[in-house]
This record gives sequence, C-alpha cells and structure tokens, in this order.
Amino acid sequence: MEFLQPQTWAEALQLKAAYPDAVPLQGGTDVMVELNFDQYRPEHLIDLARVRELAEWAPAGGRIWLGAGVTYTRVQTELGGWLPGLAMASRTVGSPQIRNRGTVGGNLGAASPAGDSHPPLLAAGAQVEVESGRGTRLIPVDEFYTGVKRNALEPDELIKAVVVTPPAGPQQFCKIGTRNAMVIAVAAFSLALHPDRQVVGTGIGSAGPTPLRARLAEDFLAQALAEDGLWESRGDLPESTSSRFADLVAEAAEPIDDVRGSARYRVHALSVMARRALDWAWHEFRGA
Repeated sequence: MEFLQPQTWAEALQLKAAYPDAVPLQGGTDVMVELNFDQYRPEHLIDLARVRELAEWAPAGGRIWLGAGVTYTRVQTELGGWLPGLAMASRTVGSPQIRNRGTVGGNLGAASPAGDSHPPLLAAGAQVEVESGRGTRLIPVDEFYTGVKRNALEPDELIKAVVVTPPAGPQQFCKIGTRNAMVIAVAAFSLALHPDRQVVGTGIGSAGPTPLRARLAEDFLAQALAEDGLWESRGDLPESTSSRFADLVAEAAEPIDDVRGSARYRVHALSVMARRALDWAWHEFRGA
C-alpha cells in the first residue's frame, strides 16, 4: 500500500486523477477501522490532513462554506450559532479524541447510513461541493448517498466542502444508542424549520440503506402550519399535528434488524424522536 501525502488541494486533485482507485483519508476514523479489520486493502491512500484549504470554514453570501477537513470539535465549538443541528450531532460522535480527528467531509465520504452528520445536513438542505481536474460541482446532499456506504463521487473527484444556508428557524438532533456515549446510532433524527420559506427539513439516520428524508412528513407539517396560520402566529401546536408528523417520519424509515436493534424498535424510536424534536423546535420558535 502506497501512502500519498499532498500538501495542497491542487496536488491532491492531481493524485486522485492519477490514482482513481486511491482512498482519501481525512481523520481516518472510518477508513482505519476497515483497514485494521482487513475488510479491504487499497493500493493507494491519499492523506488529506495536510491540505490547509480543507480545514477552513467561512460565511459567504448568506451561506456557510465548511471545508471537508473541519473537525467535529470545531463544528461543535465554532459553528453552533449557525448550524446548531450539526453542532448537536457533532457532540454525540465518539470520544473527544475521535471528535478531534473526525471530520464532516470524512463522514460524507464514508456514506454510512449511521453517520451522525447526515441527518442535520439533510434537514438543513446542504450541498456537497466536489472537485476534480475537470471542474467543480455541487451535489444536493439528498442525492449524494447512492447506496450502503456508496456516494455520488466520480473516480477522480474529492469532497472539498459542504455548503449550507443556515435555516432561519430552530434545528434539533436526536440520537438513540445502546449506551450514552461513544456509540453508533441505533436510530437518529434531525429537524430544521425554515420559516422564511415556510418549509420543514428532516433527516433520518441508521434506519435505512442510506440516510433518508421524511418527505411526506415535511410536506404535511409545512402545510399544516400554513393552513393554521402558525408560521405567523407561532401559536400552540395541535396535538394531532405532532402525532401525524411523528407517524409519517416513522413510515419513511426502511430499517433492518441487526445487532444494535430491531427494525420495529427503530420505527418506534423514530416516532418518539420526531415528536420530541418538533416539540423542542416549536418551543424555541415561539420563544424567538
């Protein structure tokens, strides 16, 4: 196995073009586990940790440009005001050591259905900025996941950044695991309210072959809030609305039975988390 260490983004793209089968390495929290268990043995690894451009983030034109090398620790401490849902998810990732190394870009590249950053990125309507020697393109995050641990990258492309317009309303993230810390999610859910557009965003994790959106739940809640005039009045949320939203979120899941939990449990957990997330977000929205 050859270990490649580009110093600049341009050099990283050149190496990826020269070695299309090379596996990018950012924090290594996913890749190194698979290597240690000898699940695969790539001929080339491209270590992106020294590419400074990837470790930057900045507000730009009303959006947040979040470099693929920004760690969970920095998301948690520096971006909570703009992307609280993603910051909440970052706090649940592994141990402090893992959060100091792991990155949102690496989580996207691994495309695990249980990745903690996926639900809040889906709820926020993020885009993934990818680049190759042929140019740059933006992929809506809900089109980025193509299968179990598969993504929409072409062989010569690398993830450069995540681009997110911060939702105008509250964001929430919930996660259930087999213990309180350092655990892979049994199920996860994220919610974002976009009152400026009267839109609702959702994200489901660890309950399908890919991270998912609960589209019917989003449409139902947005329409119910509009019909009841609640986007403007910020009045009490009807019990029937919360219950129906939770049911539709659960129905969007495509879970399996595995060692962490049963499909039935995941469906129930998502219903509970969806209802709680909506209650928390609506309480915050009313207070604002």
